[in-house]
Amino acid sequence: MLFAKKTAAEKRQDLRDKLATGKLIQMPGAHAPIVARMVEEIGFDGVYISGGALAAELCLPDIGLTSLTEVAQRGRQIARVTDLPAIIDIDTGFGEALNAARTIQEIEEMGIAGCHMEDQINIKRCGHLDNKTLIDTTTMCQKLRAGADAKKDPNFLLMARTDAKGVEGLDAAIDRAKAYVDAGADAIFPEALIEPSDYEAFRKAIDVPLLANMTEFGKTPLYTKEQLAEFGYNIAIYPVTSLRLSNKAVEDNYRQLMADGTNDTIVEKMQTRKRLYEVLRYEAYNQFDQNLYNFKL
Repeated sequence: MLFAKKTAAEKRQDLRDKLATGKLIQMPGAHAPIVARMVEEIGFDGVYISGGALAAELCLPDIGLTSLTEVAQRGRQIARVTDLPAIIDIDTGFGEALNAARTIQEIEEMGIAGCHMEDQINIKRCGHLDNKTLIDTTTMCQKLRAGADAKKDPNFLLMARTDAKGVEGLDAAIDRAKAYVDAGADAIFPEALIEPSDYEAFRKAIDVPLLANMTEFGKTPLYTKEQLAEFGYNIAIYPVTSLRLSNKAVEDNYRQLMADGTNDTIVEKMQTRKRLYEVLRYEAYNQFDQNLYNFKL
């Protein structure tokens, strides 16, 4: 009810076990806790918590304006309601090596199964925009070593994201990824790959799990899970999908409400009260007080 049944340690072990199979796992984005609950009910493997989606939820662009406190607390709220493992985006680690170490410890204490840290400067930008600026490999490796040393649970997945492909080229991105693994990264997130050959080159060069970002309206084609499995990738994320779906539905139907002057014409497009209460597991709260769920829908 209030929290998931599995402990954070159990969820981290679950993520490690799934990755060990070598199969592709799908982790749709959840910009809100109730979305994470639906992700679990539908049957996905895990939950992804996007920094861009959290920023957009606050009506901010994805340029590093959110704070560690905001991201960690929202991550906790999302991760706590599901038994699925959750991975969160920590942007550039909220500072230098010492800040990155603190970030990892804070995120771990929030019950999250893993995170990824990127090699852009701060202020950063969305990985599918042009003119990104990277920090040097040595500095990124220092941040990753600090993060790896700071984590307490060895199953906490510390992932390094590299945005180098669009800035320095594919070979340089692979070289960076190799250095990041040596520095302590458990997995690699090569951002904004385009061609199948890009994915295949990374898989050939890197031995740790690889993440594919299937964000809409970006540089990357929206490959199917079968295609990503053929490329040899281990995690597929759909980071801003829930936010985009929600925003589109709200905008379209509020325009209809404005035009019609009544919400009667859009009721059929809504999640019903009955379904909402099912997702909330409302009836289960009745064990605490028989007056909480003593009605019929």
